[in-house]
Amino acid sequence: MKAIILAGGGGTRLWPVSRSIRPKQVVSVIGSTTLLAATFARLRKGFAAKDILVSTSEENREAVRVALPALPPANLIAEPCRRETAAAIGFALAHIARRAPDETFVTINADAYVRDVPAYHRAIRAAEAAVLAKPDRTALVGIEPTYPETGYGYMKIGRRLRLAGAGEAYEVERFVEKPDLVTAARYFQEGGYLWNPTLVVGKVRHFLGLYDKHLPEHAARLKAIAAALGRPGAEQVIRRQFSRIPPVSIDYGILEKESGLMAVKAEFGWADVGNWRTVREILARKPDDNVVRGLHVGVDSNRNLIVSSSGKLVATAGVSDMVIVETADAILVCPQDRAHDVKKLVATIKGKRGLRKYL
Repeated sequence: MKAIILAGGGGTRLWPVSRSIRPKQVVSVIGSTTLLAATFARLRKGFAAKDILVSTSEENREAVRVALPALPPANLIAEPCRRETAAAIGFALAHIARRAPDETFVTINADAYVRDVPAYHRAIRAAEAAVLAKPDRTALVGIEPTYPETGYGYMKIGRRLRLAGAGEAYEVERFVEKPDLVTAARYFQEGGYLWNPTLVVGKVRHFLGLYDKHLPEHAARLKAIAAALGRPGAEQVIRRQFSRIPPVSIDYGILEKESGLMAVKAEFGWADVGNWRTVREILARKPDDNVVRGLHVGVDSNRNLIVSSSGKLVATAGVSDMVIVETADAILVCPQDRAHDVKKLVATIKGKRGLRKYL
C-alpha cells in the first residue's frame, strides 16, 4: 500500500505564520515540529519510507525536502502549479501506476492532528481490507461528527457491510462536500452521517478510471503526463498539460459524483488543523486556559490563543476568546469564532497594492 501525503495547500487560514513560501505544512503550529514532519513520522509507524509519497507545489519543493530528509527523493512529487486536489492526487497516482497499477493507496492530508496513532493505522488498514474485498470500489475513513461543521465532506451511511478485516464498514448513500450551516446542522441532528477527513483508499487503476468517468479532461491530460514520465522532454509536457487542468477538488470532482463509495467508521482523535481556533482547541489543557506560544502577561484574559514569534511581549487586559498572532512583520487579531475569516482577510490583503510582501 502507498500513502500519498497532500502538502500543496496554501494554508491561508493560519496566516500570518503560514505564508506562500512557507505554508502551514512546513512551519511549527502544533508542538515543536512541522505538521508535515509530524504526519510523516505518524505514517512511518505503519509504512516504510519507500511507500510514502508527498505531493506538493514546485515552489515548496525545497522546504518539503528539508523538512523530510528521510523521504526518498523520487517520492517527492512537485506540481508545476496549483490545480487543487483532484489534479494532485491524479498526478501522484500516475507516478505510482508506472510500476504498480494494481497497488492500493491512501491519501493523507499533511495538516491533520491525530491523538491515537495505533487506531489511526487500524482504520487505514480496515479501509484497505474493504477495497481488497471489493477492488472496484473506493473506501473512505469516516469520523463521527461532533458539531455542525461546514468545512468538511459528509457521508450519509447506509447498509452495513460484512467484509473481513474491514471493521465497521457501510455503503455510502451520498457524499456532500462542505454543506452550508443549515444543512450541516440538519445532518448533525439527524445522525447517520460521517465526516470525511480526506482518508481515501482505493486501487490505483480503478481510481484513475474514475477520472475517465467523472473528470474526462483531467483524465486526458493525466494520460498525456503518464506517457511522458521518464522520457526526454517530460518536464515540458508535464508543465504544459498540468497547467491546463481545471482546478477542482477530489471531493467535488469525484467523491460527490461516485455512487460506489464505502465508508469505514473509526475514531482516533482526529482534528483538521485548519484555523487558529482549532489550534487552541488542540493545545488547551483546560477549557478556560489561554494557549500561549511566546511571552504574554494578561489580566482578566481567558480562552485566548496568543502566538508571538518575534520575542515581543504581548499584554492583554479584559480580553477573552481571541486569536492574537504576532510575527516580525504582521499582527493578526480576531475573535476565535471568526477564525475561518482569516482566509478572506488574506484575499483582501492580496488585492491591496503594495501588501503582497505580507503574504
